[in-house]
Amino acid sequence: MNSLANSVVPVAVGAVAVVLLLGLINMMRGGSPSKAQTLMRLRVLLQFAALVLIMGMLWWRGG
Repeated sequence: MNSLANSVVPVAVGAVAVVLLLGLINMMRGGSPSKAQTLMRLRVLLQFAALVLIMGMLWWRGG
């Protein structure tokens, strides 16, 4: 179970970083504002999920 915990959190944080970079690239290239907005909303959702995972792992491991 520890190996699963050690791999899930970095994947979640990496997903946040990828979506953030995609949103920034879209805005810098002058892409669609609606696409940028959608990517930023997805980023916030992924950040929430990553935070919940991190806090859950800390709680599960005893702090």
